Amino acid sequence: MSIRSSDVEGVDLVILPPVRDLGDGFTVRRALPSAHRRMVGPFIFFDQMGPAAFEGGEGLDVRPHPHIGLATVTYLLEGEILHRDSLGSKQAIRPGEVNWMTAGSGIVHSERTDPAIRDQGQRLFGLQTWVALPREAEEVAPAFAHHKANAIPTIEDDGTRLTLIAGRSDGIVSPVQSFSDMVYADIVLMDGARYQLKAEHVERALYVVEGTIEVVGQTGGFATGELVVFKPDAEIIVRAKGGARLMLMGGEPLAEKRHIYWNFVSSSPDRIEQAKEDWKAQRFAAVPEESDFIPLPA
Repeated sequence: MSIRSSDVEGVDLVILPPVRDLGDGFTVRRALPSAHRRMVGPFIFFDQMGPAAFEGGEGLDVRPHPHIGLATVTYLLEGEILHRDSLGSKQAIRPGEVNWMTAGSGIVHSERTDPAIRDQGQRLFGLQTWVALPREAEEVAPAFAHHKANAIPTIEDDGTRLTLIAGRSDGIVSPVQSFSDMVYADIVLMDGARYQLKAEHVERALYVVEGTIEVVGQTGGFATGELVVFKPDAEIIVRAKGGARLMLMGGEPLAEKRHIYWNFVSSSPDRIEQAKEDWKAQRFAAVPEESDFIPLPA
């Protein structure tokens, strides 16, 4: 992972996440955490999945694995994933829908391609983020919530469409229940359309999913795959060059440092050690109908 300099006023840094091939042509870009920036607001993990094309008979097979101290947010642009967890949830997620899984004191889940879709093949493209929970909520009971696309608020104006996945921004509030001040939004810009990044939240970043954007009144711009982290209070207007899709994330930074190991996040290193031992001893609840799992990394 690397960074590049930017002369744009109000920009803190630009992270260039590398592309990793997980096999069978399925790639990810992991923008957070990085050696240069651990978190943006409560966001401690940001992965772009794909785009990937699965032929008939191929698909995603992320075996059961545990989480603590965070919420996972899955948002797809193309394709479908079947979510199962240790609460008994079994839910397909499709483009524009939101899966919010609160791990809290501990949950186990898998992410796979449904057999019917596997037979015919599909393109898969999406984003998965982890939101670290505030200390008072780190050990809440695990929960799972699924929101249909038509329940997620969207505003459109002059070639700009903003879909508010979670939190608050631009005068609207998402129905997705979160635990701290945050914003997570999908922004689509037509060629030449603009979006004003407001100072509603202390920490904010834009991830360029597709396309290129430039900053109005300045010479710098940003391209596909770059995570642009802004300085507090900066108000910037970006403009699409040929059309672009962006993810806006941010919020109030958490008061305490967060530790991360594998799929575990906590304000307490001892709690992470406990979770490691619990997973090795298989003390986490199991995902119904599934017997395999991902072992703790050596």
